[in-house]
Amino acid sequence: MTLSDAEIRKEVEDWKGFADSLRGEDRELFREMMRSCYEYAPSMHARASPFLSEALFMSLLLLERKIISWLAKEVEELKKGANR
Repeated sequence: MTLSDAEIRKEVEDWKGFADSLRGEDRELFREMMRSCYEYAPSMHARASPFLSEALFMSLLLLERKIISWLAKEVEELKKGANR
């Protein structure tokens, strides 16, 4: 079983109530995070599971990990520049 675009869109939409219950800045951050999941839709299609949320959250975790890794590299570069 693979996931369809419609299933992925529905899963993201199903989280709308959660997003709506958040306060301003958190709400926008969460919505942005959910929109970014579509970047990983091809990988999510390959995930065969009765729990679509697993593929969604793995996409989010991967995206966040990429950001953390990028920031860590930037900090290291800044440290190197400060030590010169």
